[in-house]
Amino acid sequence: MRRGARENPGTHHAPRDDFHHAERGEHNIARLASWLRRRSVALAVSGLLLAAIAAVFGQTLGHKFVEYDDPTYVYDNPLVRAGITGEGLRAAFTKPHALNWHPLTTLSHMLDCQFYGLIPRWHHATNVVLHAATALVLLLVLTRMTGRFWRAAIVVAIFAVHPLRVESVAWVAERKDVLSGLFFALTLGAYVRYCRRPFSILNYLVVVACFALGLMSKPMLVTLPFVLLLLDYWPLGRTERKTPGDGEIKAASPYVRLLLEKVPLFVLSAGSCVATLLAQGHEMEAVQSFPLVARITNAAISCVAYLGQMFWPARLAVLYPHPVVTGALAADRFWIWRSIGAATLLAAVTAVAVLTRRRFPWLLVGWLWYLGMLVPVIGLAQAGWQSMADRYTYLPHIGISLALVWTAAELSAGWPFRRLVGGLAAAVLIAAMIAIAWRQTTFWQNSETLWSRALDCTSRNAVAHTGLGKVYQSQGRIAEAVKQYQLAIEINPVHLQAHNNLGAILFQQGRLDEAIKHYQAAVRANPNYAKAHGNLGSCYYRQGKVNEAIAEYRLALKIDPNYVDARNNLALVLKAQGSAEKASAP
Repeated sequence: MRRGARENPGTHHAPRDDFHHAERGEHNIARLASWLRRRSVALAVSGLLLAAIAAVFGQTLGHKFVEYDDPTYVYDNPLVRAGITGEGLRAAFTKPHALNWHPLTTLSHMLDCQFYGLIPRWHHATNVVLHAATALVLLLVLTRMTGRFWRAAIVVAIFAVHPLRVESVAWVAERKDVLSGLFFALTLGAYVRYCRRPFSILNYLVVVACFALGLMSKPMLVTLPFVLLLLDYWPLGRTERKTPGDGEIKAASPYVRLLLEKVPLFVLSAGSCVATLLAQGHEMEAVQSFPLVARITNAAISCVAYLGQMFWPARLAVLYPHPVVTGALAADRFWIWRSIGAATLLAAVTAVAVLTRRRFPWLLVGWLWYLGMLVPVIGLAQAGWQSMADRYTYLPHIGISLALVWTAAELSAGWPFRRLVGGLAAAVLIAAMIAIAWRQTTFWQNSETLWSRALDCTSRNAVAHTGLGKVYQSQGRIAEAVKQYQLAIEINPVHLQAHNNLGAILFQQGRLDEAIKHYQAAVRANPNYAKAHGNLGSCYYRQGKVNEAIAEYRLALKIDPNYVDARNNLALVLKAQGSAEKASAP
């Protein structure tokens, strides 16, 4: 047909709109197929993740409670054992539990007792389920935040099955870790939803509510607002200057706007800090005699040690004794150089993260996530006799995994076989972690295996000696129990439980004067140790010192009104003295 000639009117051409409709239809089908593939892959990866968690932690369903905080949190606590009651609910929200104010954790233990009684299997199962739920929510949130599913999957897999997770999941008393971890992930998810959608006060209140529930599970989450600020920088990109939408806080600087936005969250953090200080007051007073320099140096060394454990999780123990307690600090001539080296390394990594923030923003975010979340538990305000603890890494290590996985992926972006090599490397790494974590979980089978392992992995561990002594005492192996208690007291002359337990053995043997010396040592170390006062009262009564016995029983009940043995003993003494009408008075 020559140029400009009309088309043959008999020739049929598809209308242009029909062509576009067909094209759009094919495009929609392709999008649907892609969505189905992504959904199938996500479900498959989630299934593998759950299988890995079950492989590692499923064995805990055959484990027992351990004689370390489990009695206080569950089976020796009458309010928890009773399940959900009006008195228990009031106590959960108005009184500290195990030197902490975490009412939601307390309620979770009450619910377990309500449904399962004191069968350890189901208490362990709750921990495993909560940990698995945290992993799944975290996978969804990281994927949505970054748009990188496979990278997020590797980060979450490392979090889920790393050997350092064993303490948090296999220990019933650490319910607060897995419960707060779930609300941590839910808070991140709610925050991403709030940021990615038009401003909504309801969406913001969901963030606040999830955060509040997390704080009521474990106060370690007080630094979560700081983590949200880091996520504003990357990957959410909210630090760029923009015009606020309707209802958003208007400020000249985006940083000021983002800080003001989180004021309610910081207020909640401050309230949780106050509640924790009030709840742990006596315990913190007992250990604040640790020199400030020792606490600062231990904090620096611990930050580096946690990094080392992430890459080489060997010789993990339920408790690592503080060098001040063991005397190692005084004997170590190089401790100051070790601490300077640790601080220098931390400063160097921080400097690298800051200098490379434009190219690798995730490196700065992940590193500060790690350091920031460790602040509440690093020991600057010491509570307890430990120098560090595996459970403290439950959430901080996510930041390190995030930084490493994203950096490795970006640095290998030009490699032709990066997906194959990276996938195989990740699979081998995760398989190795599963094997090591499975073995580590076996040590939590019962108290004897737990404390024996701790003594194998640490030195001069007074808490482990006392724990093993208690196991021997319950088995009737009295001579071995006495030896363990004596070793504990030799290491730490003010170890309360060792003095109290050794005093109990001496009391049963009729060696009252020796028993009194140990009970008095415990009381001198901590005047608010109710059990030692109650046991001291029993010694005095056996010696015929009735007035002294009554005074000790009353003092024990003043410290702990729920101390049943002291109340019963006081009632018997008063009744024997002809004061039955006063038997119910503390």
